Amino acid sequence: MATPNYSYEKRQKELAKKRKKEEKLKRKAEGKPEDESDDGAEGAGGSQASGEPDQPEALVPPPAV
Repeated sequence: MATPNYSYEKRQKELAKKRKKEEKLKRKAEGKPEDESDDGAEGAGGSQASGEPDQPEALVPPPAV
């Protein structure tokens, strides 16, 4: 019976991980412009997400002069 080639198996796993990571980065890079355009297209959804940080600032009165 032949002995298992663990280094070959390890290399194959590493290559699969590398491919998967590269594909994920590629999808992420391609998805960013689409996500930004989706936020603008939604209108209310995008303004609510960007409005949340603005609400606490709006509650703070301007400094007295």
